[in-house]
Amino acid sequence: MTNNKSNLLQKKIIELIDSSNQKKITFADYMNLCLYDSEYGYYNSENILIGKNGDFYTSTSLSSDFGELLAIQLEEFWRVMDKPTPFHLVEVGAGEGNLTINILNYLKTHYPDFFQSIEYIIIEKSEILAEKQKQIIKKSFNKSVISKWYKWEDIENNSLQGCIFSNELIDAFPVHLVEFNQGILQEVYLTNNEGNLTEVLGNLSTIEIEDFFKTLNINFSQDIYPEKYRTEVNIQALNWLKTVTKKLKKGYVLTIDYGYQGDKYYHPQRFQGTLKCYYQHRHHNNPYVNIGCQDITSHINFTALETYGERYGLSNIAYTPQALFLMNLGLGDRISELSSGKIPIGEIIERRNQLHSLINPEGLGNFGILLQGKNLNKEQKNYSLKGFKY
Repeated sequence: MTNNKSNLLQKKIIELIDSSNQKKITFADYMNLCLYDSEYGYYNSENILIGKNGDFYTSTSLSSDFGELLAIQLEEFWRVMDKPTPFHLVEVGAGEGNLTINILNYLKTHYPDFFQSIEYIIIEKSEILAEKQKQIIKKSFNKSVISKWYKWEDIENNSLQGCIFSNELIDAFPVHLVEFNQGILQEVYLTNNEGNLTEVLGNLSTIEIEDFFKTLNINFSQDIYPEKYRTEVNIQALNWLKTVTKKLKKGYVLTIDYGYQGDKYYHPQRFQGTLKCYYQHRHHNNPYVNIGCQDITSHINFTALETYGERYGLSNIAYTPQALFLMNLGLGDRISELSSGKIPIGEIIERRNQLHSLINPEGLGNFGILLQGKNLNKEQKNYSLKGFKY
């Protein structure tokens, strides 16, 4: 089944290449088809994608703890903003709905006043995932929570008041691949070579790529960069951030993902970029196998989000590793409870593994958490938020 799907998607991609004016497409176009094609794309698959039986783990697939601790921070946002009603919780890319359920369950039990003030909105590109989310939320909450599914174009500008948040979303945005050769920055394209996908280099497909590196003050002509230095540019992340800023009237943008600050992202030693593929809990660097049946990701550039966010109208409030964020919100107390005698001995090892995985510095604990705001007053921007204390 996997091979058949891959063959069908490869055929579709090659037909697209052959019908294009230049007989080639950007890697970003290719990645978009692999992940989001309506017929054969990875995120439009009926198969399980996440967790033990999928291709990768996320913080939300391990246990309910991540969502519960995040809920504590979301409630504090509401209080800092003087408890507006409705308070829009906008989750972008909700996966299979685990994070949504964990947040709402915790709020309903521990913060009923906040729960009653919420209007929960999910922005989901995948129709299949959106249907899964609707079913699980309806089953868990019936009509006790106002939940809506939208596309960005369905939401009016400056209409949202609350928090727009995402977890492991931007890493799956299609990226442009670029390579620095003989003093020239070029882009990676794909062509059809007798039925096989083949990389070729060409001029940059958009001036936005050149502007991006100028904005971040990255100069690949310096001697410190090796020949054939290859990396990614996530233009879609910037467009997404611009849209988010337009839709938000007042509140927070919370971005959780794995990535680097700009100086580390474009470090000379990272000469092969950050592109990774995940298939059945194994990761590798070849995006041209398992087409449509594997996840393709790249690290996100937090400096780019901060820099362009300010350009679009957001203020940078805080940035912290996930491990510190969760410890500040009470994960350490949950670890301590394992020694209280309240948990059956048979469950302690699994529980400990779940909690430690969330703060593992070589894994999920090293994820970055970026908080930005719009139209917050000075007191709100400077408020010492629980999850971002040092």
